[in-house]
Amino acid sequence: MILELGKYKISLLVSLSTLTGYVLAGGTFSFYFFLPVGGIFLLALGSGALNQYQERQKDALMPRTSARPIPAGLITPASAALLSISLMFLGTTILWFGTNPTAVILGALTVLWYNGIYTYLKKITPLAVIPGSVIGALPPLVGWASVTENIFQPQPLILALFFFIWQIPHFWLLLLNFGQDYEKAGYPSLTAILDERQLARLTFIWIVATAVSIILMPLFGLGDSNLIYVMLFITAILLVWNSVRLLKKDEITRAYLTAFRGINLFILVVMFLLSIDKLFHL
Repeated sequence: MILELGKYKISLLVSLSTLTGYVLAGGTFSFYFFLPVGGIFLLALGSGALNQYQERQKDALMPRTSARPIPAGLITPASAALLSISLMFLGTTILWFGTNPTAVILGALTVLWYNGIYTYLKKITPLAVIPGSVIGALPPLVGWASVTENIFQPQPLILALFFFIWQIPHFWLLLLNFGQDYEKAGYPSLTAILDERQLARLTFIWIVATAVSIILMPLFGLGDSNLIYVMLFITAILLVWNSVRLLKKDEITRAYLTAFRGINLFILVVMFLLSIDKLFHL
């Protein structure tokens, strides 16, 4: 239940992005990585639990989220809030004693942006995902900063930009699948402004932007071998090819889930390729 309350799938992905930043900054895989990655995982679990506490009433209105622990009655709102605070405190403590001030500040900023800004922007504008995507850009910087506090370099910044851009089509593909749920809960949704084809085309443009951000990485010195550059290029092309059906009127509905799975697999492959390149100097 704790894992479900903390949105463990998202928390795990956040941890993997932190690990990617750590590996790319240090070029090693020492046991020290448990500190920033473990700290961020606990912080993400706590932040996810707090988000479920904040949105418990709206979650109860959406079929996709009505089975979550709070609306399902598996835990009281007060207990969920206490658990979230405990998890965030533990995660912050690990970062505080195991990393450095820059990593701690970035971790705290991630929670503030998610629970203090994005959660409330969602109630105001259907474009909240754009500023909200900053949340995805910060964890890899935590991993980078845990090795070297100087994050204002081309490599960590292009890495953060990639995660920022990726988050937008990822969310809009989710919206294409569950847009009616958001409307039922009273959230402003792009599905109420744009028709299905318009939203699909807009999402495809962001998918192309995600692919381009990967292709540009070598220009910023992220990656060490031509082999990895070629593999990243092929991965980017496959992502776009897998999403082309979003542009076909008669295939849009069937393309949603395919594109959503594809963009999730894409982020995992990219993190894997960048990490093994740095570790094994391919």
